[in-house]
Amino acid sequence: MKIISVHEGVVPISSSIRNAWIDFSSMDCSIVAVVSDVMRDGEPVIGYGFNSNGRYSAGEILRRRMIPRVLDADPEALLDEAGELDPARAWELMMTNEKPGGHGERSVAVGVMDMALFDLAAKIADKPLYRYLSDKYGDGAPDDSVFVYAAGGYYAPGKTLRDLQDEMRGFLDMGYTVVKMKIGGADLAEDLRRIEAVLEVLDGDGSRLAVDVNGRFDLDTALSYGKAIEPYGLFWYEEVGDPLDYRLNAVLSEHYSGRIATGENLFSLQDARNLIRYGGMRPDRDIIQVDPALSYGLTEYLRVQQMLAQHGWSARQCIPHGGHQFSLHIAAALKLGGNESYPGEFQPTGGFADGAVVRDSRVGLTEIPGIGFEAKAAFYDVLRALHR
Repeated sequence: MKIISVHEGVVPISSSIRNAWIDFSSMDCSIVAVVSDVMRDGEPVIGYGFNSNGRYSAGEILRRRMIPRVLDADPEALLDEAGELDPARAWELMMTNEKPGGHGERSVAVGVMDMALFDLAAKIADKPLYRYLSDKYGDGAPDDSVFVYAAGGYYAPGKTLRDLQDEMRGFLDMGYTVVKMKIGGADLAEDLRRIEAVLEVLDGDGSRLAVDVNGRFDLDTALSYGKAIEPYGLFWYEEVGDPLDYRLNAVLSEHYSGRIATGENLFSLQDARNLIRYGGMRPDRDIIQVDPALSYGLTEYLRVQQMLAQHGWSARQCIPHGGHQFSLHIAAALKLGGNESYPGEFQPTGGFADGAVVRDSRVGLTEIPGIGFEAKAAFYDVLRALHR
């Protein structure tokens, strides 16, 4: 097996929505196509990758460092002992001559390539990615469906409480039972009105509503909001402060008895380990949200999983950020606790296969070899155009 070429591009995933920290008016995303010399039905087998929402495209790093290192490598260096493509070996090549630390956008670029290489490896093996991963890294018996919750409730110009309620009713009509909304982009009083409006839609059941701060709060604000929302018994209180402010998270966990979720902006094993060591996270209730597509790919995410197990954490306490097909396959293969979903947002990259059906907040996977982008028509058209 040999990689013939790698094609890189950018696709917009812009939107008028905003959270407590950023708006998405100019958001974009890197995409890649990795073309192999393996032929099926007269066509080369191609692996595709992209980065999750929330981080911009990383084309400069891909073009100058990551892609050349893969293309310039001896083809044998990308293969395992059985002569099969090994994304972990490609990962080591991409990280050659890279200093430790400073994970930032470099982790995004590596993650894009890592996704494409896993897509390619599973296609060559003629298996859907979740079965390929379960056979290779799991117990060979993957979950056949995955818990998903609907993330929305963004701030938007002119959006009323009735609009927010209608949005959440739409999620319930789609088959979701758990929904998430943004807070922290208004004052406490207004956010409480927004929360209570959504709770009306959920028949007052706070255990079906998660709230997400997107890292906006300082400690005093985090504690004030925590005291105000604790009586609601929410599904979780997410990314309350800066992702690297482990002390804030630890102090919050001493005062807020409900579930805390965080980790989507931690991009390495080392940062995730520091969260576990110093962030006060409680393995009996809290949720780790590391996004494999942003954090150096699945290759690094597997190391994060090993670290968590060593610290007494169950994989079921991991629900990745991102709301895309890659993390859905990973959740099924590694038996994670679920996966995020963004109905209608961050297109064309976000979301699952076109025919995916959510029932009782669970969704199945395609049996298409690889990640299954071929079953997501709007995105697949963009990916095919990239290498034509």
